Amino acid sequence: MKLQSFLLFPGADYLQEGIMGSIFKERTSVDEALRLFLENISPLKKTEEISLEICTGRVLAETVISERDVPHYRRAAMDGYAVRASDTLGASPSNPVMLQLSGHVEEGSSTWVHTGAAVPSGADAVVMVEDTVATGDIVEIRSQVYPSKNVGQIGEDIKKGDLVFEAGHLLRPCDAAVIASMGLDRVKVFRKPVVVVIPTGDELISREKAGDVPPPGTVLETNGLMAALYVDKWGGTPRCIGIVPDNPDSIKEAIKVNLDADMILLSGGTSVGKRDHAPQVVSSLGELLVHGIAVSPGKPTALGIIDQVPVVCLPGFPVAGLVALYFFVRPGIRRLASIPKVPELILKKRLAAKISSKIGYVNFIRVVFEGDRVRPLAGAKAGVLSSVSKADGFVLVPENVEGYEEGEEVDVFLIE
Repeated sequence: MKLQSFLLFPGADYLQEGIMGSIFKERTSVDEALRLFLENISPLKKTEEISLEICTGRVLAETVISERDVPHYRRAAMDGYAVRASDTLGASPSNPVMLQLSGHVEEGSSTWVHTGAAVPSGADAVVMVEDTVATGDIVEIRSQVYPSKNVGQIGEDIKKGDLVFEAGHLLRPCDAAVIASMGLDRVKVFRKPVVVVIPTGDELISREKAGDVPPPGTVLETNGLMAALYVDKWGGTPRCIGIVPDNPDSIKEAIKVNLDADMILLSGGTSVGKRDHAPQVVSSLGELLVHGIAVSPGKPTALGIIDQVPVVCLPGFPVAGLVALYFFVRPGIRRLASIPKVPELILKKRLAAKISSKIGYVNFIRVVFEGDRVRPLAGAKAGVLSSVSKADGFVLVPENVEGYEEGEEVDVFLIE
C-alpha cells in the first residue's frame, strides 16, 4: 500500500528530532508497518438492522433488490395539462390547438395535472402550463408534444427486481432516499467496531478533576478525547476509560478487561523511558508487531495484536499521536468495518517558502494557504496541538526526499 493511498493527517513537526533518533536503532517504514498491521485484522461479520434516519456513513451488509417499480404509476413531470399527443399536432403560439378542459382525457380534451400527479388513462403526454392559455373550459395548446413528453413511466427510476446496491456500499443521504422510495425503512449494515481508548500517564489529570488550572507538573488528559472523537468520525464506537497510571500491572489489567472490544488504543508511554511500559505490556500479552516507525512526528508508535484484537500504542505528544491515529487507527477501523476506500482530495499548490525535512523519515509539514500558494507553518512542534488548528492542510515529504524548494509544486492534503 502506497503512502498517498491512506494518508490524511493534519500536520507535522519537521523540525523536531530530539533524543529519539538515537533510541530507535531500527525503524519500520510506514508502508511496511501498515501492511503488517492490516494483515492481522479481519473484517467484522456481525450485522444489525438500523433505520434509514441514522444510516449515513454505514456499510451495507447485504444487497438491496427492489420489490417494486419506482415510480409505480405514470406521473406528471410538469404542472400542466394531460393530453393525447396526437391532439397537439402542429400546435404553436401562432397556431394554437383548442382542447376542452375535462375530468378525463379523450380525443379533443385535456385534464389539469400537477407535478407528481398520476397521468389519467387516455393521456400519453403533458403540456407544461407555460405553453398553454386557459379561458373558461377551453385550453389553448401552444406547443406540440410527442408521446411520453413530460411523463415519468412506471419503473422509470427503478424496476422491480433491480439490484440497487451491493453489499459493502457506503451509504449516503441520497442512498437512504432511494431505499426509502422502494418502501423500505430499515437496512442491514455491518456493526461498528468498538474501539477502547486507554489514556496512560502519572502526569495526567482528568478535565473533571482539574479545576480552573491543573497543578504544575500535571497536564489535562486531552489525547483520549481527541482519539475518541476521531474514532467516532471514522466509523467506530469509542469506549473511553479513566486514566491509567504508568504501572505495567495497571496497564495490563486495563487491557485484559477490555479485550471484548474490536480495537484497543493505548495513549502515552510508548517510548523507551522508565515510565514507558505500553509496548512491553502488549508484547507480554500478545505479539508486538512494530515498535519504532520511520515517521516524524510519531516515531515511538507501536502496533500489536492481543487475542486477535489489534492494539495501537499512540505517542503522548499530541501531534505525534495524531499521526498514529491517521496512519494506523483510521485504516484499522476501515478494515474492521469493511468501509470502502474513498479517493482523497489532493490540491496542487506551489510553495511560498522552502520546506526542510529529515531523510529516512516520512515528514509531515503543516501548511497555511497564502493566496494561491502554501507556506509551511513555523514552530509546529509535535507537542503543539494548536498548530493543527492554525494549519489549512499538510504536505507529505517522502523519506527519500530532503525537502522542497520555494516555488516547487507539491501535493496538499486538506485537514479534515
